[in-house]
Amino acid sequence: MRDLLLQCAGVAGIAVALIHGVLGETKVFAKATITPESLRTLIRLVWQAGTVAWIGGGVLLLAAPMLGSDSARHWIVATIVAIYGFAALANAWWSRGRGFGWKALAGVVALAVAGY
Repeated sequence: MRDLLLQCAGVAGIAVALIHGVLGETKVFAKATITPESLRTLIRLVWQAGTVAWIGGGVLLLAAPMLGSDSARHWIVATIVAIYGFAALANAWWSRGRGFGWKALAGVVALAVAGY
């Protein structure tokens, strides 16, 4: 059961990351006016760096049960909980608790902790 919860956290983490990337491109940057253009590109790349990092975290959560190491499982879960937890808190603060993003991120954290 622990392994299944951890793998569900991984799938949810990847889904949240993909939604983050798509919404950034279709909603945020489609409307944003950022000059100079090189700065716009930089900000877009930094936004997507978060997307790639969250996908990597989801992959690690998916792989953790197959590693056969309690130490690896511990550090993967601890690291991902810190990353997604910080993102959830930042998103909740920014949206004043009204957004969906922080709830999705907190769900990944809850699943990861439950699967630990």
